[in-house]
Amino acid sequence: MSTTDLPTASPTAPLDLGRAVLPPLIGSPVERIDALEKVSGRASYAADSRLPRMLYGAVLRSPHAHARVLRVDTSRAERLPGVHAVITGADTAKVKWGAFRPDLYPLALDRVRYVGDEVAAVAARDLETARRACELISVEYAPLPAVLSLDEALAEGAPLVHDDAEGNVAHEFAFDRGGADDWFERSDVVVEGVWETARQWHAAIETIGCTAEWSGDRVSMWVNTQTPFLARQRYATALGLPLRAVRVVQTEIGGGFGGKSGDDNTSVICAILARRTGRPVQLVNTREDEFLASRPRIPMRYRVKLGFTASGLVTAKDIEVTADNGAYTGKAQAVLGAATVRHDALFNYRAVKAHSRLVYTNLVPTGAFRGFGNPSADWAVGQAWDLAAERLGIEVPDLFLLNAVEPGSVSPHNHKITSCELKQCIRKAAEAIDWYGKRAHPTPHRGLAMGVSVHVSGRRSFGDYDGSSAIVRLTEDGRAAVIVGEGDIGTGARTTLAQITAAELGLPVADVSVSRPDTDLTTHALGALASRVTYVAGNAVKRAAEQACERLLEAASRQLGRPASQLWVEDGVVHGPAGPDGEGPVSSPVGTVVRAELYRPDGEPIVGVGSFDNPSEFPDQSRYGNESGAYNFAAEAAEVEVDPATGALTVTEFAAVVDCGTVLNPPLAEGQVEGGIAQGLGMAVTERFAWQDGAPGRPNFGDYKLPTAGIMPRTLHIGFADSYEPTGPFGAKGVGEISLDPVPSIIASAVADAVGVRVHELPITAEKIFWGMAPEGAPPGTADPVAQDARSAPPGGQDPAPGGPAPHTGAAPHTGAAPHTGADAARPGTEEDR
Repeated sequence: MSTTDLPTASPTAPLDLGRAVLPPLIGSPVERIDALEKVSGRASYAADSRLPRMLYGAVLRSPHAHARVLRVDTSRAERLPGVHAVITGADTAKVKWGAFRPDLYPLALDRVRYVGDEVAAVAARDLETARRACELISVEYAPLPAVLSLDEALAEGAPLVHDDAEGNVAHEFAFDRGGADDWFERSDVVVEGVWETARQWHAAIETIGCTAEWSGDRVSMWVNTQTPFLARQRYATALGLPLRAVRVVQTEIGGGFGGKSGDDNTSVICAILARRTGRPVQLVNTREDEFLASRPRIPMRYRVKLGFTASGLVTAKDIEVTADNGAYTGKAQAVLGAATVRHDALFNYRAVKAHSRLVYTNLVPTGAFRGFGNPSADWAVGQAWDLAAERLGIEVPDLFLLNAVEPGSVSPHNHKITSCELKQCIRKAAEAIDWYGKRAHPTPHRGLAMGVSVHVSGRRSFGDYDGSSAIVRLTEDGRAAVIVGEGDIGTGARTTLAQITAAELGLPVADVSVSRPDTDLTTHALGALASRVTYVAGNAVKRAAEQACERLLEAASRQLGRPASQLWVEDGVVHGPAGPDGEGPVSSPVGTVVRAELYRPDGEPIVGVGSFDNPSEFPDQSRYGNESGAYNFAAEAAEVEVDPATGALTVTEFAAVVDCGTVLNPPLAEGQVEGGIAQGLGMAVTERFAWQDGAPGRPNFGDYKLPTAGIMPRTLHIGFADSYEPTGPFGAKGVGEISLDPVPSIIASAVADAVGVRVHELPITAEKIFWGMAPEGAPPGTADPVAQDARSAPPGGQDPAPGGPAPHTGAAPHTGAAPHTGADAARPGTEEDR
């Protein structure tokens, strides 16, 4: 794989970016401030926490997709030497909790709702003892009918996953903005299709974990959560405690991708075990636990309809989205909202219409994942645009350019576009992959495709606030300490904040430290979500650094005898010009100025405080409102080659161009883009499970194939638009998620271009492509052996009769994959599809 520089391409009109003059440090490849501690092994992750007298936890999970809990007998487990506590739902506050729709108990009370639901937990002297004790817990269940697909859940008379969700619908909304049906009547070309996505797991190398310790009536929790302050609020609810009784400290995080957002029960159970034992307890998921306890990407079914004039102008869009919530809600409600409306900020639609439903099933609960609904929307809507381009006889880049938004555009949902270089991204991506040259000289079994996406830089989701605050304190030794609660999930966010601070203060980055989040000690923050940290927290830190710098120069003015307006800071030294009476230039190290300001009568520290609230709107129930103050854009293109003998595909070349405003630190930005592409390729072609009785058959990395170097494009181009966001820190916007969003759609459209097979249901497997190419299609009974069918059963096995008791003695919830019996076909491209 190689990364090459993109050719320079200028837009048709001169750029008027309204940019400020940037300090030299901005745009420089600054080394990560945590690099040494990570490569040396000194970084402390969740499982590295050690406290005196600490115990270890383990969780017993339900083996049933849906059942009543008749009896839990913990006596044998309690007698096992080394066991300090065994807890069940009876030992909890019995309070439902959740980010948007409270529907989750810390431990099951009378019902379990999916394979993996937490039933009991143990704290013991070591992990081996804790896990052995879980095996000794006896649970008597009465299995209930389960709904293991969207169709089953929505069927008339279907069993209810939650009694208060009529028809198994957890959330629903609809809108028609602009009269879509009228615009379809006036359209010359209409394309339609149905596409489905599948669960994708975050698969961070570090699993979710927590260490909890009580002091009186107060608990401290060391957690690898992306959102310490938001998680604290939810943990307090689940534990039945006032907010003041919970402290959350963020540990180092070995990858988050949305999966460590505090929506699972792991930390809550850990805290309950610690309270019960009176000792610190650590609970870290095994890999198998992680596949059942975390909240993977939401599978969605999209029905898409697009209208166009004969010249290629888009008229209307109509979508129907049905999302598989799984057994509990988490952040799925917000994800569905984004997946329904955000794509409409890409093109100048005259009208948009949608009906979206979030549906409970007895499957693994879903939630936030990098992209937050965008990849699902792009998977469907992106392919519909590809179909439209073929129907219209217009090259995809040209169709995009004809309809793309620009600065000043406003979407039908009132998304107000400020900086926007989407058209520049499209041109650069097309040039990088030599779109028109390859079109002029096609290669057999090779196909081209392009996709575009839009993402937010912060999003108003958790009430009418999407802000951040920070404190910058200058120390007597000439350093700057940044106190901020946002944290870092491995992306380099703390380095970015240090770089912004250093650029504003005139200090070396090495002289800037950035705190880790601690809800007792740092400023309030929403955390790492919605690509917000650079834009939102960066602005807050920049303002705090500006104020600290103003106070520094005021102090230096008194000490050096020069007006503050004539002073500046460079490499940690305050400088001033020669005086009017022939005095030479003056200078003083920052630390000297700070110490002199402090050590005097009525001395004061030099501290700056800054805050920033995203200039956005809190959307209403129909998702109308400008959800972000700045939007980032991307255009990506791929060439794939399909082996006609097997259906196997290879990504031969890939180009990604991102508009993230000013690129503050190119290596960090490039790493985010490249990582997003890799994760998008995993979603597209490798990540899937064989399902058995409502659960992944073998929940491990042996069966769940993550993308590796071998799947990456043979040639990879990464570039950035020449862009500047006036409201961003030094012109910057978010970059962490957007490169993933269009990847699966692009790969599917490239396969369709190569061999005429359009895959409608993820993942894109060789089997689907192979049988799609076969003139007679797949023979009866043929199936993708790893298709997403949650109701596969072992050979000769039968589900227990609903209503009958089923004793459980701690055996693993599932023991292996079964032969797959349900079809999961890729539809060969029809005339309308192609």
